[in-house]
Amino acid sequence: MAATLFPVEKEKIPLADRMRPTVLDEVVGQEHLTGEGKLLRQALAADRLPSMVFWGPPGSGKTTLARIIARHTSHPFESLSAVLDGVKEVRAVVERARHSHTHATILFVDEIHRFNRSQQDAFLPFVEEGTIILIGATTENPSFELVGALLSRCRVAVLHPLTGQHVLQLLQRAVQDEKQGFGSLSLQLSEELLPAIAQQAEGDARYALNLLETFVQLNPAAIQNGETLTLTMLQETLQRRAGNYDKSGDAHFNLISALHKSLRGSDVDAALYWLARMLTGGEDGLYIARRLVRFASEDIGNADPQALTIALAARDSYHFLGSPEGELALAQAVVYLATAPKSNALYVAYQKVRQVAASSTSLAPPMHILNAPTRLMKDLGYGQGYRYPHDHENAFVAAEYLPESLLGQTFYQPVERGFEREIGKRMAYWQRLKQRHLAKK
Repeated sequence: MAATLFPVEKEKIPLADRMRPTVLDEVVGQEHLTGEGKLLRQALAADRLPSMVFWGPPGSGKTTLARIIARHTSHPFESLSAVLDGVKEVRAVVERARHSHTHATILFVDEIHRFNRSQQDAFLPFVEEGTIILIGATTENPSFELVGALLSRCRVAVLHPLTGQHVLQLLQRAVQDEKQGFGSLSLQLSEELLPAIAQQAEGDARYALNLLETFVQLNPAAIQNGETLTLTMLQETLQRRAGNYDKSGDAHFNLISALHKSLRGSDVDAALYWLARMLTGGEDGLYIARRLVRFASEDIGNADPQALTIALAARDSYHFLGSPEGELALAQAVVYLATAPKSNALYVAYQKVRQVAASSTSLAPPMHILNAPTRLMKDLGYGQGYRYPHDHENAFVAAEYLPESLLGQTFYQPVERGFEREIGKRMAYWQRLKQRHLAKK
């Protein structure tokens, strides 16, 4: 039988829970909330807590902060999980809170974004009347996942992702702690082991502690023999962490935004990095291709008309090849788009003309550019005075094509970059011809 490293009672509690901070001073990486004079420290000191939403990535300390609040407040404290509980459990908490004659009840709801609209609405009257102080925890952007009425009644406390140094600090604390951690085992660890675990955790303290615990539990004989646990042993016994990417979650929108803005900023290396992050995370390549097509028109436009052709070709190539072969076509398009001259003149012009068009839906085209396929329409003046440009010098006639009330409006103003400089020259050429023709009349 394999040797037991811990007493049975200790083994039942995961290391991440045993090492969970119990006071604000033990929390790392969130000094903007826990430091002197900051929101949580002031609120706990006065025991006057507002309704809050803790928003941060996995393993950043949302549940830890809630448990610290529970230990250091005189308010009754209740906890629910939006994954396991529903409106029935919420009502039960509220009923108990109503019978509390001391303080408002603090209700902590983990994964609060998983409650639907009606479930979230159930909190509103009780938060508003002060029966409960709501503390929600979410990894998703509250602006998108929480109903506006509930969000307006809560302070949003953003938890930062932990750095590798923060996670390493927590791992070292677990190795040294004799009561809750591994301090009583006298672990022999190679110098690079804990930093490697910290790096692989990507800011998720819970993952790092669980990984270390699993690794230790899988090597009892080596530990009892005083052998050094190495990075090679870790790689041989444990699989690599899956990427922190949810195709329908906040990371999805964050990474596509990062790709788009890197392209707009003409940073090839950053754009390629965010492309690779999305694809390795399992993102649909056709979704990325659609965004590249959009970017080609929105941020490059006529500064380089070839950009749209390249983006469409990348879409077709990926559709034909799929992953991984088709990913190279997306990378090729990303490099082209990032290095192309940029102009949003087309985007600005179209947004402007859409507004004008929406507010002038009753304006008819000038009569001279209307077709007259029937005798009645000719008698009414349809097409009267129209001159066919190809019958005139330079295939051009001076005429007005906008409704009379819009004459003189300018929508498209090309920039002095890329092919739009040539378009600007062409527009100026036609304007000079028009003025010359009008001067002769």
